[in-house]
Parts: sequence; structure tokens; C-alpha cells
Amino acid sequence: QVQLVESGGGLVQAGGSLRLSCAASGSIFSINVIYWYRQAPGKQRELVAFITSDGSIKYADSVKGRFTISRDNAKNTVYLQMNRLKPEDTAVYYCKSFSGSWGRGTQVTVSV
Repeated sequence: QVQLVESGGGLVQAGGSLRLSCAASGSIFSINVIYWYRQAPGKQRELVAFITSDGSIKYADSVKGRFTISRDNAKNTVYLQMNRLKPEDTAVYYCKSFSGSWGRGTQVTVSV
């Protein structure tokens, strides 16, 4: 079982940046893929990006060119660098492991 803890959320003005972290502990064999999801109020949770253990990456169209996902395997941590933030990026951001474990989320609020 893997445990995930997100951090780095906060309040930022439109156009600003934040870097989220997802720290993983537990069985490393179950964290070969890490996903970032987000859920805005009243909306379904949506996939933002994921990264595999060998560095393959995929982004949602809505964040391409603005968000960058990366990982530090030595630290069992995955990052989500978010630039040029928009108010519509406001959501709770969650990370998820390939094995199905979820973190508790971190709030990102982008003001106009």
C-alpha cells in the first residue's frame, strides 16, 4: 500500500505560478505511475497529467503548455509546476498512484 501526501497549494493571482508536490511512501512497486487529478466545485474530478516511472508524460489539453509534471524517484516525489494560472484552474488537486491510492488533496485558488 502506498501513501500519498500533496502539498504546495494556495491562493495566487491569475498569471501566477504554483508548484505542487506529491510525496509517496510505502511500497515503491505500486507507484510506477503517478496521476494528478483536480476537482472544481460542482464538477467531476478530471485527470490533469500523469507520469510513468520511465518519464512518459501526458497532459490534459486544458493545461498543455502551462503545467509541467516531473518526478524525483530518489525522493519518491512527483511535482506539478503550474504556470500562467487561470481562475478556471481553481480546484482541489489530488495525486493518485497506479495502485489506486489517493492523497487528501491540496487546494489551489486562482483569483482574477
